[in-house]
Amino acid sequence: MQSTTQYWTHSSISAIGQKSDPIHFITESARDLVFRAIESGWQGPPFDPFQLANFAGIKVLPSEDVVDARLTPAPGGRFVIEFNPNRPRHRIKYSICHEIAHTFFPDCSERIRNRISVQEMSGNDWQLEMLCNMGAAELLMPIGSFQSSEERRLTIDQILALRKQYEVSVDAVLLRTINLTTESCFVFSASLHPTTGRERKYYIDYARPSRAWDQRIPSGLPLPKSTVAAECTAIGFTAKGVEQWLRAGDRFNVECVGLPPYPNQTVPRVAGIGYSTNSSLTESKHITFLRGDATSPRAEGPKIIAQIANDKALTWGAGFALAVRRKWPKVQEKYRVWAEEGRANLKLGSIHVAEAGNETWIVSLIAQHGYGPSPTPRIRYGALDQAISKLSSTASAFGATVHMPRLGSGQACGSWSIIEEMLNEHLCRANIEVFVYDLPGDAAKQEHQTLLF
Repeated sequence: MQSTTQYWTHSSISAIGQKSDPIHFITESARDLVFRAIESGWQGPPFDPFQLANFAGIKVLPSEDVVDARLTPAPGGRFVIEFNPNRPRHRIKYSICHEIAHTFFPDCSERIRNRISVQEMSGNDWQLEMLCNMGAAELLMPIGSFQSSEERRLTIDQILALRKQYEVSVDAVLLRTINLTTESCFVFSASLHPTTGRERKYYIDYARPSRAWDQRIPSGLPLPKSTVAAECTAIGFTAKGVEQWLRAGDRFNVECVGLPPYPNQTVPRVAGIGYSTNSSLTESKHITFLRGDATSPRAEGPKIIAQIANDKALTWGAGFALAVRRKWPKVQEKYRVWAEEGRANLKLGSIHVAEAGNETWIVSLIAQHGYGPSPTPRIRYGALDQAISKLSSTASAFGATVHMPRLGSGQACGSWSIIEEMLNEHLCRANIEVFVYDLPGDAAKQEHQTLLF
């Protein structure tokens, strides 16, 4: 089995540094752009990649001289994307997002990026293309843009239907649904690589687990010779079967589909979904929604009450934070002293932990920029993502359940669908129980806000 370091050999991937996992790098880079764009007014679905490119300072021009799209360096460290306007609409959207993803790599300006001929490409250019496919998926279907049904088992047929419905790539649907499902499963992309002699094998390019999946499937893992992936000999062909990928692991139910090959290959790459055949596996933790008051959490044992705070005020004066202040004035005083010790404590992305008694802690997440009326939402999604990650570590250390209102969707004017997915990724994936409380009169209003996003 190849190690992660041995697997990634493209010079652009090496330029990001060995300390950064390439898949994590491309995902976080795309998400950072998405968060900043949404905070500035980018809306959807559907999300317009032309608007996103404009926000990123990238000029987009039609040109019938390119096959799909081409990224060209421009003066002042900027870029120009040329796209073929005669391509299908979903293909144009995908191509623009793919080229935007190229700009995340530090050496992007060194040459024109486009789908050049096989003769002009080096042997590992497919690695960069695959990562940009993943980046495009994050941009086409951003976090919080899609709500899958947790009551249905994901199948390749369902994935293909959703791809058609949303006019996005199969990768985009796979990578978004795997973050939402509570089932124990994983999604993957694989392609055919030549090995020694005439032997050719399928290798895993990436595998993304659901929050309930606990087996590592590394990039570079060779699939069995008899893998059903080999049955996807044409674009759109599907295959299903049971096979064993890991020597000491369970057998998997695998469903996959043939997709357009990488630029330097002729055989379709394959993407799909897998489940363990072990019926004893259980679903992961999920968010429990209750009608009630989050300042009176309903659970046994250690409990954390989470709230959002802004990076300017020392006193909680509105919304849920005001209710916390009135019930636990000593916690508010601890927060004020902490903030006065150094304004750096209020840096976006920080958290403050204070004991409230009876095995209860108040954790304040610094994820709102300023306070008061504002023409744009004051929430900062990147900071909130960092703070929820720290909340997860704190809850794990305390062995605590986590309780909150619909975090960030009040005074901060955040989108609950984005925040809910963050909670699933950081807390539920870590097997932490999460309880979200709606006051009886607020439930309908909150649902309306979610649908407006």
